[in-house]
Amino acid sequence: MEAVIIIDVLRRAGALVTVASVEPVLEVVCSRGVKLVADCLITSCADTTYDLIVIPGGMPGADHLNSCAVLGKLLQQQVEQQRMYAAICAAPAVVFGSQGLLKGKKATAHPAFSARLEDQSSVASRVVVDGLLTTSRGPGTAFEFALSLVSQLYGPEKSQVVAGPMVM
Repeated sequence: MEAVIIIDVLRRAGALVTVASVEPVLEVVCSRGVKLVADCLITSCADTTYDLIVIPGGMPGADHLNSCAVLGKLLQQQVEQQRMYAAICAAPAVVFGSQGLLKGKKATAHPAFSARLEDQSSVASRVVVDGLLTTSRGPGTAFEFALSLVSQLYGPEKSQVVAGPMVM
């Protein structure tokens, strides 16, 4: 659910969104059996620079994302080159936490995973923005999370324009 909401909201804002699969096939089966078709395999993204990389949550998907070396390298480059990175649900803890991308950062995650976060000061927040890092809790916060990303990329006015027709 989170992936679809994030993709849809960013595209409504005019973002060019690339949905990449870390699996060897384009069709990805999400945690509740929802099937998504990615635009490409993650291997084709290895040499591309992105303004923002967003990691959706859900298990076991977050574990699969965490074990993908190509994605790990992209995330490290994203942080080193001071570009935005974001995650929701289990992914802040499972992916970003495991890869050391939360050091010195405030973050939140799904309640089932928030105890894994080093800094516990913001775990009850629905969306947390700390510099170039944005995290959120789960399906119920996905719209706020996505609109926060729109606001950071394009400004708060664009976020309001996108939110209006969705009756937010």
